[in-house]
Amino acid sequence: MKNIIYIFTILSLLATTSCTKDFEAINTNPNAPVSVQPSLLLTQVIYNYGEEMSYEGFVAGDLLAQHRTALDFNLFDRHALKSPQLGGNPWSIFYTNLRDNEIILNQSRTIDAFKVYEGPALILKAYIAAGLTDLFGDVPYFEAFNGTVTPKYDTQESIYMNEGGILDNLNKGIIAIENYTDAISLQGDILFNGDLQSWIQFANALKIKHLLRISNKIDVSAELQSIFNNDNYIKTNAQNAIFNFTNSDPNSFRLAQLRVGDFNNFVLSKTMENILTGLNDTRINTLFKPAPNAASGEFNGLLNGIDATSTSITLADYSLAGTAFREDTSTLDANFITAWEVHFALAEAAAKNFITADAQTLYETGVLLAFEYWNTELPANYLSGNANYNATGTTPLQQIITQKWIANLINGYESWVEYRRTGFPELKTISASLNNNLIPTRMPYPAEEEALNAENYAKAAATTDNNSINVPVWWNE
Repeated sequence: MKNIIYIFTILSLLATTSCTKDFEAINTNPNAPVSVQPSLLLTQVIYNYGEEMSYEGFVAGDLLAQHRTALDFNLFDRHALKSPQLGGNPWSIFYTNLRDNEIILNQSRTIDAFKVYEGPALILKAYIAAGLTDLFGDVPYFEAFNGTVTPKYDTQESIYMNEGGILDNLNKGIIAIENYTDAISLQGDILFNGDLQSWIQFANALKIKHLLRISNKIDVSAELQSIFNNDNYIKTNAQNAIFNFTNSDPNSFRLAQLRVGDFNNFVLSKTMENILTGLNDTRINTLFKPAPNAASGEFNGLLNGIDATSTSITLADYSLAGTAFREDTSTLDANFITAWEVHFALAEAAAKNFITADAQTLYETGVLLAFEYWNTELPANYLSGNANYNATGTTPLQQIITQKWIANLINGYESWVEYRRTGFPELKTISASLNNNLIPTRMPYPAEEEALNAENYAKAAATTDNNSINVPVWWNE
C-alpha cells in the first residue's frame, strides 16, 4: 500500500472545474483554471477519477459483473441501464477528467517549466479514453477538447488506432518521458511519487491490456511479444498503479462515508458466491462477511436483479461487503492497473499464441499476486484444486478470466468488459430482467447528450439501434 494523500485544499481550489453536469460546459469550460499549477491538476485528475470510478465500480460496475446484488433502487441491476440510480452514469466522470487532463497537456506543450507533465498527461489521456470507449463504444473524442461545443462522435476503432488515439498516446507518452532531460521533477503524482520510469511501466502495462482487448480485430502478436521481451511493465504489487484510501475524510472510500442504509443495499451476488465457494477461495472471507442468519461462518448470495416491489428480502439472510469497504478502508485502493491484471493478460496472450511464454506460469503468478493484493494468504492447495490451470471441465482461458474477474471486485466495470469480450465467467440470468434476459453489451449514452449534442447524438444513436445496450462495441463485433 502506498501514496496516502490529503487533498481537501486541492478539491476546494478546483471545485469549480470538476462539478459540472452539462456536456457543453465540459467541453467549452469558459472558467477553466488555466493559471492553476499542473501539479494540482494532476493530483485532482488522478484522485477524482480514481475515487469516482471506485464508487461507480462498487454501486454499478459490480452489478453488471454480478459481483454484488442491489436490494433496492435496483433498476440498474435489472439492466434498465438508461435509469441510473445510486450509480451507473459515469459519462461526466470521464469527460470532466479528460478535460482537466487536457489543460495539463496543453500547459506541458506551451510552458517549458511544465514539460515534464507531457508524458504522464498523454498516458492518462489514453487510460481514461480507453475506459470511456470500452463502456460506451463510439464517443466524442477528437473534437471534444478543442473548444467545439457539439463534437462529433468518433468510431471506437479510430479512438484506438488513429493518431492522437489510445495506442498512439501511450507510445508518445513513453517517448516524451524518455526524451525528457530537464531537472524539474514531476509534482502532484499520487500514483508513482514523481517516478517517471514507473509511468513508462504503467504505459506498457496499458499497452498489453488494450492490445489484447482489440486482438479480435487487429494482429497484435508482434507488438505484444516486443513488450514482453523488453520486460519493462508492471510486474509486482509494489509497482501497481494505485493510490490508497484512508480511514478518515476526505480520503476514505465513499461507501464508508454514506449512510449505512446505502452501504447495506449491496450484498454478495449468487454468481460470486457460487464461483468463490466452488473454488474453495479463501478471499470470500476478505471480500464479504458471513450472512448473520446463515449457519455459523457461511456466506449467502442473492440472484441479481430482483423485483424489489414484489420481493421481500431480509438483509440478515445475505452477506455484506467485507470490512475493507467500510470499517477499514485503509486497506482499500483506487486501482488503475495492477501486476496481477498484467500477468493474467500475458497468460491469455501466451495461451492464444500471441506471445511465446509459459501461460501456466504467468497465470499462477497472477493468482499469487491477486491474493497478495487482497491481503489474503494463498492456500497451499489452491492451484492444484479447482483453480488449476488445466482443471477438468474448464479451459485455460476460462480459468484466467475468472481469476481476473474475482480480483477486479473494486473495478466492476472491468470485469463486465472482460465478460463481454470473452464470455467468462458464465453469468446468471437475472431474477427480473428489464432487458429481455440479455446481458448488456455496452453502456447507453446519457439522456443529456440527446439534449445538448442532438445532431451528433442522433447519428450515434442510429448506429446503435437507437442507443441500445445490446449492440456490441467495435472490438466485440
